[in-house]
Amino acid sequence: MRQHIVRYALGLLMLLVLLGHAARLYHFEFIGRLDAIIYDTKVRLTMPKSVDDRVVILDIDEKSLGEIGRWPWGRDRVSELVSKLFDQHGIVLLGFDVVFAEPDDSSGLKVLDGLSRRELKDNATFQAALQSMRPQLDNDGRFAETLKGRPVILGYYLSGRSDGISAGALPPPVLPAGSFTGRSIPFTVWSSYGGNLAEFQKAALSGGHFNPLVDFDGISRRVPLIAEYKDEYYEALSLAMVRALLGQPKVAPWFPEESWFSSKSYQGMEAIDLPTARGTLRIPVDENVAALIPYRGHQGSFRYYSIADIMADRIKPGELKGKVVLIGTTAPGLLDLRATPVGEAYPGVEIHANLIAGMLDGTIKQKPSYVLGAEVVLLLLAGLVMVLLLPQFSPLRATLASLVVLLFILTVNLVFWHYGNLVLPLASAVLLILTLYALNMSYGYFVESRAKRQFTELFGQYVPPELVEEMSRNPESYSMDGRKAELTVLFSDIRGFTTISEGLGPDELTRLMNEYLSAMTEVVRKNRGTLDKYIGDAIMAFWGAPVSDPQHARQAVLTAMQMQAALPAVNKAFAAKGWPEVKIGVGVNTGEMTVGDMGSSVRKAYTVMGDAVNLGSRLEGITKQYGVGILVGEGTRKAIKDIVFREVDRVQVKGKEEPVAIYEPICLESESGKPVQEELKLWSQALRYYRAQEWDQAEVTLLNLSRLAPDRALYAKYMERVSHLRKDPPGADWKGVWKFETK
Repeated sequence: MRQHIVRYALGLLMLLVLLGHAARLYHFEFIGRLDAIIYDTKVRLTMPKSVDDRVVILDIDEKSLGEIGRWPWGRDRVSELVSKLFDQHGIVLLGFDVVFAEPDDSSGLKVLDGLSRRELKDNATFQAALQSMRPQLDNDGRFAETLKGRPVILGYYLSGRSDGISAGALPPPVLPAGSFTGRSIPFTVWSSYGGNLAEFQKAALSGGHFNPLVDFDGISRRVPLIAEYKDEYYEALSLAMVRALLGQPKVAPWFPEESWFSSKSYQGMEAIDLPTARGTLRIPVDENVAALIPYRGHQGSFRYYSIADIMADRIKPGELKGKVVLIGTTAPGLLDLRATPVGEAYPGVEIHANLIAGMLDGTIKQKPSYVLGAEVVLLLLAGLVMVLLLPQFSPLRATLASLVVLLFILTVNLVFWHYGNLVLPLASAVLLILTLYALNMSYGYFVESRAKRQFTELFGQYVPPELVEEMSRNPESYSMDGRKAELTVLFSDIRGFTTISEGLGPDELTRLMNEYLSAMTEVVRKNRGTLDKYIGDAIMAFWGAPVSDPQHARQAVLTAMQMQAALPAVNKAFAAKGWPEVKIGVGVNTGEMTVGDMGSSVRKAYTVMGDAVNLGSRLEGITKQYGVGILVGEGTRKAIKDIVFREVDRVQVKGKEEPVAIYEPICLESESGKPVQEELKLWSQALRYYRAQEWDQAEVTLLNLSRLAPDRALYAKYMERVSHLRKDPPGADWKGVWKFETK
C-alpha cells in the first residue's frame, strides 16, 4: 500500500477540489458549462417528441403579416380576433405573448378630438356626429370591452434597466410585499417593466410576465414563476394561465404561503402548490423560484395556426373548441426567437406552451437546493471508491472498475431524472471519474512502469519474467539486501568439457555452449528458478529467493530431472551439426544460505553463499564417482514427499566433518511401477549388507541388481568398492561413510 501513497494523495486532492465546487465553496465555470451541456443532452434524449393538443399557438407569422399588415395591428382587428376565438371557436383560455403598450391612433379619433377642442369646438353638428361615431372609432375602447368578462391573460415583460423607467400598467401583484418575511429566498429581482395600457390590464382577467432566464451560455432553460419588483411579487404568464384554468383568485390570498415549504425551518422554496378539485397540483421550482422548462420536443410540439387563417375563417369550426390558446410570433422580425436546448431559434411563445403543459402533467423537473447535498454524497462515495481501489488494480481491472463506477453514477442520475423528475448535477462526478482514471493510468505508465522497468532490469537477468511480473506488483517486498533463508541450490556441469573444447574451434564451441546453456536455462526458468551465474560450462541456480517458494526443493529436483531429460534432444541437434555428445552431472542441496547482492564496488551479483551451497557444488562433482546424473542432499530429500529417491551413499565431502546421506531422484511416485519398487528394495538390501561389512551377501545382491539393470553404473561402482574393502577392511567402527579427499 505504501508504494501507492502518492496516487492516494493526488486522488484525494482531486476529490477535495471537486467537492468544494459541488458544495459551492467556489465555482469552476467549465464544470458549469459541462453540466449545462449534459442537462441539454438529457432533455433532448428523454423529451416525449409528441404533440400536445390541449394547448395551441396562434402565430403572427409571415403569412399573417402579409395578409393583415405589419405589426402592430389595429385594435379593431385584435378585438375581432378575440371575439372569433371565444364566440365562434369556443376556446377556454387565451394568453397574449405580446404587449399592447401604446394607444391605437389608426382610426383618426385622436385627430378628430383635436379638431373638436380647437377649430370645431363650437360646431354642434360636428360634436354630435363625433360622439355618435366615437364607439366605432375608439379601437382601444372596443378592445378593452372585448376583454371584459373573458378569460384573457395579458403578457408583459420585466427588465433590469438601470434608469428604472417603466411603461404601461402592471396587474396587481400576485403576492404583496412582506409575503416572505423571515425567509431569504433569492427571487429574480427586476427594476422596471413594460406593461399593457391600463384599461387593457384592468379589463383582462389577469396578467403574467413572459421573461425566461437566460443562462451564462445564452440558453433559456428556466422561467421564474414568481419574480420580485419593488418588494412585490408577480407571476409568469404560464403560471397565471394555469391558475386561471384552475379557477384560482387573481391575487393573494390564493393559497397559504406555508404550504410551499417542506418545513418551517427550511428557508428555500421547493414548489408552488395549487389546490385543485382533485387535490393539490405541485409545481417544482429551484432556489430562484424558477421552473425548468419541460420541453416536449423541437419546435412544433404544439399545433400552430396562422392568425391569417383564423381571420379569414379557413379553420374548421370546432377545431379549437376547448383549447388553451397562446398568441405569439415566429416571424424573425418581431424578435421573439430564443436559443434553447432543443433549438437555436425557438419561438418564445412555445416556451410558455411547454410550461403550461408541464404544470398540468406534473412533468416539470425538480432542482431544489438540497440536491447540493445529494451531489456531494455521490461525489464522495464514487471518489473514495476510485481513490482507494484504482492504485491497487491492473490497467484492465482499473478500466473495468472505472466503467462500473461511471455506469453506476449515470444510472443513478438517470433514475432520479426519469422516475423522480429530479435534476442532479453530473459533470463533477463524470469529471472526477475520468480524471482519477487518467491520473492512475498515466501515473502507472510514467512513474510505476518506470519503476517496474528498473525492477525488471535489476532482477530480470536472474529471475523468469513471470516471477519479475509477480514481484513488480509489490516491489517493496523484495530487495537485494543480504539475508539468511532456507533455500535450494543447483549446480550442473558438462562432463569431459576439456576434451570437447579441444576438439572444436572457437566459433563452434561458442555456438555449442550457447545452444546448450539456452536449453538448460529454459528448464530452470520454466520451474521458477533464479539463475545465479554461468561458470564456464557450469550452471548455478537457486530456488526460494527473491520470490518465496515453499516448494523450492521440489522445483529444483524437478529441474535437475528435466535437464537430464532434455539432453537427448540437445545431443540429437548436436549430432546433426557434427558436434560431440554431452553428458552432465547435477548436484542439488537444501539448507540455510545467505542470499543477496554480493561482490565488489566494481561488480556485484545476486547470489547465495554458505556451507549448504558448497555441499551442492560437491554433490555435482561426485556424480561421476557413482555413475549417476543427479545427486541431492539429505535436506532436499526430507523436503520432498512425492518423488521416489534411491539412497546412494553416506559421504564426507572435502571441507565438511559431518557425513551426509546423498540420494538419486528416480521419478515421481505416480510414475513408479512394480519393477522400480522391486529394484529399490533389492538395492536397500545391498546397502544394508554393505554397511554391515557382509561383503559376500552384498556382492551377490549387487550381481542380481546388475542383471536387472545392466546399464546402471552405480552397481558396478559398488562391486568395485566391495572388492576393495574385502581386501582392506575399514574396521569395526566403520559406519558406512565414504570420505572424499578431492572436490
